[in-house]
Amino acid sequence: MSDADVLIVGGGIAGASLAAELAPFLRVLLIEAEDQPGYHSTGRSAAFWDESYGGPGVQPLTTASGAWLRAPPPEVSEHGFLGDCGALYMGRAEDVALTDAYEATFGGAIALQRLDRAALERRVPGLDPRWTHGVFEASCADIDVGGVHGAFLRLARRAGAAILPSRPLQAAERRDGLWHVRTPGGTLTAATLVNAAGAWADRVAEACGVIPVGIVPYRRTVVQLRTDPAPPAVLPLVLDISGTFYFKREGSGRLWLSPHDETPSDPLDAAPEELDVAIAIDRFQGVVDWRIDAVERKWAGLRSFAPDRLPVYGFDPGEPGFFWCAGQGGFGIQTAPAAARLAASLLLGRVPDGIAEGIDPAPFSPKRFAA
Repeated sequence: MSDADVLIVGGGIAGASLAAELAPFLRVLLIEAEDQPGYHSTGRSAAFWDESYGGPGVQPLTTASGAWLRAPPPEVSEHGFLGDCGALYMGRAEDVALTDAYEATFGGAIALQRLDRAALERRVPGLDPRWTHGVFEASCADIDVGGVHGAFLRLARRAGAAILPSRPLQAAERRDGLWHVRTPGGTLTAATLVNAAGAWADRVAEACGVIPVGIVPYRRTVVQLRTDPAPPAVLPLVLDISGTFYFKREGSGRLWLSPHDETPSDPLDAAPEELDVAIAIDRFQGVVDWRIDAVERKWAGLRSFAPDRLPVYGFDPGEPGFFWCAGQGGFGIQTAPAAARLAASLLLGRVPDGIAEGIDPAPFSPKRFAA
């Protein structure tokens, strides 16, 4: 007899949410390389839920997840995981075409409001005069990343899933209808192996004898600043429409700032580069006249993308017992409820229902890379 029906590799948001969806129906075993799930990308998120973030291919998953995150079922949490803040995409005079394209892309699916210079100044005091216009997305919210991740882990355990930390996959082979997965703690067996290994997804595929799909990790830098004046209590998430920075108020008057960097990286324990921190600060000083009193923290995480920047959900076309749940970029947390339901439906051979009802799984299939 096998150890599980499904063995999930990776305990970040992808693996945890899928385990929670599958555990009521199958024997689920989740192995995590680190001593705590969510150590890498999930634990280093910039913590916002933005319907347009990730592009039009991702937006249906984000939108479908919104109601669950705002008001989860009572068995999940007594409170929601989102706190409204709004998102402000700003542009300069030369960015009007980009702003128009943004509105044309998302205006039919998301409530957007075009803002002039005076409206920008009311939302971002001390704004440099070169920023002339913007688009406000009222639905954007802060997200309790630890709360969401922890809720999925609790749901999975409650339904019978076993979660084993410090158990990296070393190698795996499929024989006699089962995966035999070698780990430092011994060999585990399961009928289906799920690759939810984030930045390590392609390496896990190779260790299983499966052709990688081309998932590449990219480093993203975030710094925590103390400024004078402190960020307003009602400051929205502020993003450059051309994609060179974003910043948001965090906690007790601090600011989280990113240069929106995407530097290809090996899968590893990412650390910020001083040059990226300097670039972030330089760009920030071209946005507002606030004085930076201190850089209090800095960190980096890896955001992993498939070649077309869409997530990968589904059985591998060359190895039917190998299921992909990876390539979630920087939007894995904000899409987790709907993405997990969609992926679980595919694995269970069912039509997507509930919050994933009506979402076409075809664009996310690994079959698109078969050629």
